[in-house]
Amino acid sequence: MAELATIARPYAEALFKAVGNDDAAQLAQQVEAVAAVAGNEQLLQFAANPKASATQVADLVSGVTRTALLPKISNLLQACIENGRLVALPEVARQFRALVNNQRGVFDASIESAFALDPAQLADTVAVLEKRFGRKLKAEVKVVPELIGGIRVVVGDEVLDTSVRARLEQMRVALTH
Repeated sequence: MAELATIARPYAEALFKAVGNDDAAQLAQQVEAVAAVAGNEQLLQFAANPKASATQVADLVSGVTRTALLPKISNLLQACIENGRLVALPEVARQFRALVNNQRGVFDASIESAFALDPAQLADTVAVLEKRFGRKLKAEVKVVPELIGGIRVVVGDEVLDTSVRARLEQMRVALTH
């Protein structure tokens, strides 16, 4: 079977083209909400049941998200269900968000920190990272105690690792060679 990214790309691009002047942020939120539900293993099993109709699956997803889906999101969901691509919906959401962010000149940044960052620290960190990467960043923070100290940042295919764990690994390599 083809990679999920390959399967998801046409759906994400079609939704992006259909957005036009609509509020892409609201659409992105709904796509992510639907994708979170679609990633549930029990829902995927229900959708795979030949007795479950596409309408039943769509109604279930819509009911779990607890919001009235915008027509474009409803159409995307229906298309994914009818084409057996429900499993690709989380990747569709990720690619759609990347397209919207790219249009706005914003990039997703995954920040891993050994300790929780308070809002002021996060704002300072993001400001420094925006200068370093030369882009506007939308940061998502994850606490990873294994880093011991410092942070690890991933923006697209670029990685900045200033963690204590990375420094210890560098020292280990230098001492063993």
